[in-house]
Amino acid sequence: MDNKEIDELVNKINELKKKCERIKIKSLLNKDTDDCNAFLEIHAGAGGTESQDWAEMLSRMYQRFAEKNDYKYKIIDFQRGEEAGVKSVSMNITGYKSYGFLKNESGIHRLVRISPFDSNKRRHTSFSSVWVYPEIDKDIEIDINNKDLRIDTFRASGAGGQHINTTDSAVRITHLKYNIVVQSQSERSQHRNRDTAMKMLKSRLYEIELDKKNEQKKKEEGNKKKIGWGNQIRSYVLHPYKMVKDLRTNYQTSNAENVLDGEIIDFLESTLLDV
Repeated sequence: MDNKEIDELVNKINELKKKCERIKIKSLLNKDTDDCNAFLEIHAGAGGTESQDWAEMLSRMYQRFAEKNDYKYKIIDFQRGEEAGVKSVSMNITGYKSYGFLKNESGIHRLVRISPFDSNKRRHTSFSSVWVYPEIDKDIEIDINNKDLRIDTFRASGAGGQHINTTDSAVRITHLKYNIVVQSQSERSQHRNRDTAMKMLKSRLYEIELDKKNEQKKKEEGNKKKIGWGNQIRSYVLHPYKMVKDLRTNYQTSNAENVLDGEIIDFLESTLLDV
């Protein structure tokens, strides 16, 4: 057997190994909510423009991931930063087991880079939080007491200077008991925004109820970690070297640009196998 044949055999073995890993991953996505579509929220941490720009970079990363993997996404809510970036963004990602694949993205994401906003070109560290929860089936009954809700309306504005509504069509719902806040401004009518916000709220309440039944799982809403040092699940380093590393699985790559352009499937699969 010559070198060419050996290389070809090695390539086939590697392809077979990857196929087996993907089959294993699909077999792991067997929880009740793994088949659901996903709601994904990103919130900038402390640090003003730096963290808000990082939150927008993360938003683009997940949008590019969706585009590259035959998922669809819809921006539900978008809060622009004062100077650049976003304070928060919520999106709905739909497609094959989208929640199952993305569920382990919940946590603190840390960025290290030379700041484009610093005239002295100093290195800055920024944090943003990502939270993913399932879009529950409409047939699942969630009891909500209207006395626990505060519903506010406000004028919606599109992301990036798009159409600005002239009526108070955006809706914000606060669940007073759990201190959950959801809002939607993607629809033109207040009624449809209210429906979307209620769907988000029901999904989050459903997650809390599941958490109560599983003592080993931390309550997503009641135990959110501080967006800062020591709580990150993944680091994205752009200076002085380039490296993206998941701190739970130790999976890493030096191709940071590709990751920020949505090439995160290897990270998703590594967490499904190891977390």
